[in-house]
Amino acid sequence: MEKLENIHPNRQVIASIFMMVLVQVCSEPTTRYSVWEESESGSFVAHLAKDLGLGSGELAARSARVVSDDYKQRLLLDPETGDLLLREKVDREELCGSVDPCVLTFQVSFEKPVQYFQGELLIQDINDNSPEFPDKELLLKILENSQPGTRFSLKLAQDLDVGSNGLQQYTVSPNSHFHVLTRNNSEGKKYPELVQDRALDREEQAELSLTLTALDGGSPPSSGTTLVRILIVDINDNAPEFVNSPYEVQVLESSPPNSPVLTVLARDADAGNFGSVSYGLFQASDEIQKTFSINKVTGEIRLKKELDFEKIKSYHVEIEATDGGGLSGKGFVTVEVLDVNDNAPELTMSSLTSSVPENAPETVISIFRVGDRDSGENGKVVCSIPESLPFTLKSTFKNFYTLVTDSPLDRESRAEYNITITVSDMGTPRLTTQHTITVQVSDINDNSPAFTQTSYTMFVHENNSPALHIGTISATDSDSGSNAHITYSLLPSQDPQLSLASLISINADNGQLFALRALDYEALQAFEFHVVATDRGSPMLSSQVLVRVLVLDDNDNAPFVLYPLQNASASCTELLPRAAEPGYLVTKVVAVDRDSGQNAWLSFQLLKATEPGLFSVWAHNGEVRTTRLLSERDVPKHKLLLLVKDNGDPPRSASVTLNVLLVDGFSQPYLPLPEVARDPAQEDENVLTLYLVIALASVSSLFLLSVLLFVGVRLCRRAREVSLGDCSMPEGHFPGHLVDVSGAGTLSQSYQYEVCLRGDSGTGEFKFLKPMTPNAGIEIMESPHYRDSFVFN
Repeated sequence: MEKLENIHPNRQVIASIFMMVLVQVCSEPTTRYSVWEESESGSFVAHLAKDLGLGSGELAARSARVVSDDYKQRLLLDPETGDLLLREKVDREELCGSVDPCVLTFQVSFEKPVQYFQGELLIQDINDNSPEFPDKELLLKILENSQPGTRFSLKLAQDLDVGSNGLQQYTVSPNSHFHVLTRNNSEGKKYPELVQDRALDREEQAELSLTLTALDGGSPPSSGTTLVRILIVDINDNAPEFVNSPYEVQVLESSPPNSPVLTVLARDADAGNFGSVSYGLFQASDEIQKTFSINKVTGEIRLKKELDFEKIKSYHVEIEATDGGGLSGKGFVTVEVLDVNDNAPELTMSSLTSSVPENAPETVISIFRVGDRDSGENGKVVCSIPESLPFTLKSTFKNFYTLVTDSPLDRESRAEYNITITVSDMGTPRLTTQHTITVQVSDINDNSPAFTQTSYTMFVHENNSPALHIGTISATDSDSGSNAHITYSLLPSQDPQLSLASLISINADNGQLFALRALDYEALQAFEFHVVATDRGSPMLSSQVLVRVLVLDDNDNAPFVLYPLQNASASCTELLPRAAEPGYLVTKVVAVDRDSGQNAWLSFQLLKATEPGLFSVWAHNGEVRTTRLLSERDVPKHKLLLLVKDNGDPPRSASVTLNVLLVDGFSQPYLPLPEVARDPAQEDENVLTLYLVIALASVSSLFLLSVLLFVGVRLCRRAREVSLGDCSMPEGHFPGHLVDVSGAGTLSQSYQYEVCLRGDSGTGEFKFLKPMTPNAGIEIMESPHYRDSFVFN
């Protein structure tokens, strides 16, 4: 800019300042500035803050923005100094072409409060382009009988500059036959006209060469030259004439390249070579030469490229028809470009408010401009938003709209609005542009935290490590910001026997619960407490939820043998008659496990025996039976070592020592059992026996049929056993090698026995009856007639 001001000291920036009323959106008469083309990026245009009567810092405080109407951001506003600067170098010829004056319209918008100013920037031309002829050499044929004063039009030169910097005149090199005149055509463009000064004589000189020069009005002036070759030809007294000149034709801008435009026709009354006509474009500008082509023989005009109505709406094409003798005729073709709806509407956002308080009254959300580069109905636009939103559009002026709220918003019903602004033109087919803006509704604290569940149940294995994370309590708050920031805390337990502070802690920020010490399933199987979630709003709101913690059992208890007792003062001895049949029930080992689930499922195994092949133990019920007939060679006293093992991981076990005495018979019908000392602690443990482990439920007709079949089979087997006088095997649904015993010493209800005593058997042979009541324990009976008898209720 400084360099240009030195060249043109009398031209200064024109600034007309008008005060604007401080309302939502308003506008007064336009302010105009000027700048020389080719000014460098960052060149000073105007001190906008001073022109608007604002301080240098007010532009930044009010979020001032500059938007150009040509959809390109060519201007830059320095909010600190208040200067309006060029964002990039401006080429007047590129921006406006031949249009003079070249004016760039822009707007300055403000927020806080919202204001709008209209401005214009005049781009002044400099002489940066020289005149250019379309051809380096022009060929002109003139009959030798041409008279002095005859005029011959030549092709004009093109100069991209305008005004005084544009093309001004033509000159020709000194000669004795011609001089040149500068004329204006129908479009106001200057073209050269060669005027004959004296008669020509082909025999004297058949060809002349002249230099034609085009000069512009710049300072200093620029020029361009071309060579004019003049051929003197024989007489041809009829020039071609166009039949229908001038021609007018309409072409759609969507026509593809090589599409035919029209065909011109010229006739020449001469015969022979003087009557043959060839066609060409005359005095065609660069744009016309790039757009149209003509067949020299047929005169058909075709498109060379696609048309654009938004750039050029019509073309004036001059056609020249030349005969073989060098005479020519001129014809004019006007090509009108018809607009098609090939440009979608455009939306330019000037200002935008992204957040609105939920209790705010009617508020301006955004200001934007819409437009369409098409014309007529294709350029008319309508703007709309969805009807279901609490917003409305208001038209201000010159395709400017404001988006405002209809009423105060409610964040609890909706915290965010994605507003789609739809701009449609009226063309066929209609083209649409959509622009989506997001509006956040700011919050007030009117919602309490809400837990994700109505209650929480958490599980933790016993013998856990201290500070173990056992679960997370989560609550949400439909408010936002600090109003939705939640802290968690524990409420004191209502049970005075439960020391909650020594069991559980909670992370106040994320609701994670931690076990403070190792838990024991056998001592504490479950406990519950309340957690409070409190937000940080003003006032603070809170809610609470119930949390129940279930302690899961680990296999930390070995099986305990109830019978035979291993801590008695006298060892247990079982009597076995020598006449016992194979499969004779010697005794039954009864054991329990304080654990639960599969940790309490027990299996039995014979580890060691005085006579290994004489006895066997059933793995799933602990019954010790003979495997063969006894003989006289069998020793009278046997010692058995049995292993009781649970199904935990890792498994735990206990061993049982059993003495068996072979006898020939019993001297008394009933042998009393030795008195066993009752352990009060053991009785307490028996009271804590777990109830039913495996419950059968009839859930379908198929299962009912299975039960009926099962009952039928049992009745058949029982009838067979009664007839045989023998005891049946344990039956029922149970694992093949395990017995399910609850953790407190009570046998599972699913464990079934039948008890019977053969008339000729000795003591200690049993059938175990199915338990009749679900909560009965195990009793050790003393009988005057039978020894080792058990009743399972």
